[in-house]
Amino acid sequence: MKSVALKAYPRSQVQRAEVTKLRRAGRVPATIYGRQAQPQNLEVDYEEISDLLHHSVSENVLVDLSVENDPRAKRLALVQDVQHHPLSAKVLHVDLHEVAENEKVTVQVPLETTGEAAGVKNGGGTLEHVLHKLKVRCLPKDLPEEIIIDVTALEIGKSIHLGQIVPPAGVEIIGEKSRTVVAVAAPRAEEEVAATAVPAAGDVEMLKEKKEDGTEAAPAAGKAGEKAPAKADAKAPAAGDKKAEAKPEAKKK
Repeated sequence: MKSVALKAYPRSQVQRAEVTKLRRAGRVPATIYGRQAQPQNLEVDYEEISDLLHHSVSENVLVDLSVENDPRAKRLALVQDVQHHPLSAKVLHVDLHEVAENEKVTVQVPLETTGEAAGVKNGGGTLEHVLHKLKVRCLPKDLPEEIIIDVTALEIGKSIHLGQIVPPAGVEIIGEKSRTVVAVAAPRAEEEVAATAVPAAGDVEMLKEKKEDGTEAAPAAGKAGEKAPAKADAKAPAAGDKKAEAKPEAKKK
């Protein structure tokens, strides 16, 4: 990874109100750590650090840091962590890790894929990213901005494991070699259709019982607010039944 220049200034403001005032003035508080020196509070220009991060693939940026009034002309450092505002995404704080050119560093590197998986293109499968970052160890100059893997030949049910990834020269990938990185899953629609096509066992038994005893199911309830129809009086004659009607008595002459 190629290093980029970054100017920093010593910072004495540490209280919350002072740091807020610092941000309003267009500066970003920062802290640098490392084995070669004690932690030091710094501040950097907001526009400069924002532009630097905006033009990098990831927030893993190697910088040639020059601190005002520092006896060392430049200090090689890696942007270790960046805090952003949850709503505006503005840079709030930056942590820098000072490193030596001959010192190996361990960082998380973004993982990207290239190509369209055969299982997605021909079988309608879904490409699942199990890991989005890989932990690597290397010298600062060999640090990759990202690691890209080709998934073109990946069929449904197949996956790529950590041990199958060939890292760039001078880079070691850390982790279990058998760990899945990306995989192609079968289409979910087919699984859902198969699950709903089989009727529930309870429904079959209910239908069978109804046929055996000959009873009818209760009438469906009406709309909300409607009263159920009153039951017909068993003693009342059915409408239109002539036999059930009382005959008028004949008049005596």
